[in-house]
Amino acid sequence: MYRHFGRLAAAGGLLAALSAAGAAYAQKPGGILRVYHWDSPASMSIHEEATLAAEGPMMGVFNNLVMYKQDVPQTSPQSIVTDLATDWSWDEDRTQLTFRLREGVKWHDGKPFTAKDVQCTWDLLTGKTAEKLRVNPRKAWYRNLAQVTTNGDREVTFHLTRPQPSFLALLASGFSPVYPCHVSSRDMRSHPIGTGPFKFVEFKPNEVIRVTRNPDYWKNGRPYLDGIEYMIMKSVSTGVLAFVAAKVDLTSPYLLQVPVMRDAQNQAPEAICEIVPLNVNRTLIVNRDAPPFDDPELRRAMSLSLDRKAFIDILTEGKGDVGGVMQPPPEGLWGMPPDMLITLSGYGPDVQKNRNEARAIMDRLGNR
Repeated sequence: MYRHFGRLAAAGGLLAALSAAGAAYAQKPGGILRVYHWDSPASMSIHEEATLAAEGPMMGVFNNLVMYKQDVPQTSPQSIVTDLATDWSWDEDRTQLTFRLREGVKWHDGKPFTAKDVQCTWDLLTGKTAEKLRVNPRKAWYRNLAQVTTNGDREVTFHLTRPQPSFLALLASGFSPVYPCHVSSRDMRSHPIGTGPFKFVEFKPNEVIRVTRNPDYWKNGRPYLDGIEYMIMKSVSTGVLAFVAAKVDLTSPYLLQVPVMRDAQNQAPEAICEIVPLNVNRTLIVNRDAPPFDDPELRRAMSLSLDRKAFIDILTEGKGDVGGVMQPPPEGLWGMPPDMLITLSGYGPDVQKNRNEARAIMDRLGNR
């Protein structure tokens, strides 16, 4: 397999992009891509899972109404393109979003895709159906969605209670696929049916997730691969060794630190490695309900005492950036800009000044 794709290494916070080999190998379709996968998910249902352990392997099984253009490295409202929809439009009040849908699209079991499937999906997500999801991690995304209506088989409208500029971006997320009306939520957990480029084959917990090429995919000439095997290895060390030994063709971009990536590259010099930004956070979490951390002043002192840049530089060998919750600019589009970030407690560049302020807080707390 690696003669088609080479082998790609990745680092935590640093992504090895498959497109690095795309120009050279896209002209040779076929083959099974073996991917190191870091966890065994509870189910195969994207709408009932919260992490990429399930979403990643299953995204290729489904389609969205719209999606982010895949060859644009930085997602933004400008990179949203059609998928199952052919176009979209807002009404004058920006509270009704209407999609016209593609004709000739079929679910993997041969049944036709219609506007009713879109309506069923979001009725399920908003709790309007008799059937309920076992868990619904993204229900809060649709608090502003009043209802979804159809106009025949090829038009659907989302009715919002008020304007929401972010709504289209939520629909473009890989977490927002369209589900079929005729398949139960229970069956979608164990054997999902989609319209995507790959068909679900099997999930063996703690072992492998397999998908195979959809020969009837509505996008002409896609997919290039015959299938993908996600090899589940919960130990990062085992995953790295499997990559070095050519047992897998692609490593996880989320778990490897820069030193480990360099070590893997030394052991597998033919590996294709491309370092690009990825929003992976390194976070200190405390229990704010338990003393003494229930005191906001003590938590502020903790925040002031951290040397964030030194901490990140050690972990990433100088390849990481200080940021907030969202990925910082220029790589991140929605991240807090540096001039705003440094105004937050503990984010100022003068570490000694921050720590002096933290000591003063602790002195006050100690005198209580």
